Amino acid sequence: MHIVITGGAGFLGSRLAKNLLQRGELTGSNGVPQAITRITLLDVVPARHADDRRVRVVTGDIVDPQTIATAIEADTQSIFHLAAVVSGQAEADFDLGMKVNFDATRLILERARSLGSRPRLVFTSSVAVFGGSLPDRVLDSTAPTPQSSYGAQKVMGELLVTDYSRKGFIDGRALRMPTIAVRPGVPNKAASSFASGIIREPLNGQESICPLGPGTRMWLMSPRKAIDNLIRGHEVDAERFGPTRALNLPGLSVTVRDMVAALESVAGKRPVDFIRWQEDEAIKCIVNSWPGDFDTRRATELGFTADTNFASVVRAHIDDESQQSSPEHWPIRPSVL
Repeated sequence: MHIVITGGAGFLGSRLAKNLLQRGELTGSNGVPQAITRITLLDVVPARHADDRRVRVVTGDIVDPQTIATAIEADTQSIFHLAAVVSGQAEADFDLGMKVNFDATRLILERARSLGSRPRLVFTSSVAVFGGSLPDRVLDSTAPTPQSSYGAQKVMGELLVTDYSRKGFIDGRALRMPTIAVRPGVPNKAASSFASGIIREPLNGQESICPLGPGTRMWLMSPRKAIDNLIRGHEVDAERFGPTRALNLPGLSVTVRDMVAALESVAGKRPVDFIRWQEDEAIKCIVNSWPGDFDTRRATELGFTADTNFASVVRAHIDDESQQSSPEHWPIRPSVL
């Protein structure tokens, strides 16, 4: 089978590709497990994994119909649509956010529709679809009321995925992802970027600014769980989703204070000293509009899972990064592994 991953050069896209290549098979559009014969990685920059003969790299603008047509060919059975402009950038540049987060999603759905084979499509949505006055714990029945352009763009994508599925054009599923932490690399323009930065940078002996108060509650998921749940989202039978293809995924409800305490429990006091508390009103406005806790019984019944605790997330990050570089080169040596 042929799989397309948009945002294939990104952090999650590259990890997803690696996992799928190791896995070797996915459920095809006919509901039967099939061997993965090709994965196309689409992004604005060249993706990795090009050394595997099953990987094809397509580089181009995701809002260009020809680029999309080049990536999503007639034999495409599955699409993981991960490409997006992140929250802070979408809020600062409305036109760019609409172009990438909404217009490109519509183009991808139209291309999938034109195949006539009802391919499976996994769309990464976000907890940012919720906002405003919310219950202490968000339910699956809670109405999306986004308080950011990014959240609004994700809601529109969800509605399209559900309607295109209802019409039989695709077999779609829109997964509302918690904030992913800890992400490797460097900070990006996401409002939630600090959630990784206050762990990643201190472990590397670098200062990190926390723009929110320690009591701020967040809904988090580790990169490992994100990949597991993306694949699980693909594998769930369509009939089990019911009338809507949008789904709140399980996560960890933790405060920023909890996150810092987990860092200290794993790596000792020294990394915590690299965190500087400096509130940012623009970031607070976006992040505080997001819910910090969910009732995810529906997702749990469908086989999705959450991390055990945030300390395990920190340990997983250290373990994953140790595979990329020698631990003796780290400024901070973890005290507990």
